[in-house]
Amino acid sequence: MMEVVRAWLARLWSEAVSIWASGGWAMWAIAIIAFLMLALGIHTWLRLRRLGYKEVPEDQWRTWIERPRGRSGHIGDILDFVTGGSKIEETAFFFEQLRRTEAAPFERDLKVMKIFVSAAPLVGLLGTVTGMLATFNALATGSGGDKTMGLIASGISEALVTTETGLVVALPGLFFQYYLSRRFDHYRSFLAHMETVCAQVLHRRRSADEQRVVEQAAVHQVKALLQRAVS
Repeated sequence: MMEVVRAWLARLWSEAVSIWASGGWAMWAIAIIAFLMLALGIHTWLRLRRLGYKEVPEDQWRTWIERPRGRSGHIGDILDFVTGGSKIEETAFFFEQLRRTEAAPFERDLKVMKIFVSAAPLVGLLGTVTGMLATFNALATGSGGDKTMGLIASGISEALVTTETGLVVALPGLFFQYYLSRRFDHYRSFLAHMETVCAQVLHRRRSADEQRVVEQAAVHQVKALLQRAVS
């Protein structure tokens, strides 16, 4: 059984190398694009995983807003940064700074990855054009026979293989880039929701402080009236 599998893998590898060689110079450009796109996508995916915003339940980080001592991980670091102020305006400023420092690298990497996805089929199309030019050149300069037919077949093979390879690279890259964009959008929605919760907590604190001041003022007025009545 293992010998059959090895023979099948060897035959598959031989066919893949043969097809690759027939694609011409454009195959190397597509391979470089595919490698860079995959490396950038995996790097972005790992960075999104390290954010850990899905691992902390909402009830827990809501508690961390009121109790800073229990904070931990990346979410705890975020709360340490954004809850340093005592006003809603300061909290909004801290969240804006957080978006600039954290979101900007993700936006840049996703844009670059989108460029790679678009470039793969375009390079494949360029290989198609060069393959067709080689085919027409063989037709124009050839005198018939097996040599001319070989040149024509080589040009057509280059034209078709590069187009197919460019599409094969671009389609998975497109879905991968869309998946990463969706995860990044979820993280931005998470930050927006956290900002709303922090603003609500500050608003409740401010209302409680104002109510306490009003009550203290009322107590002082009552004491003053009682002192006047006694005197």
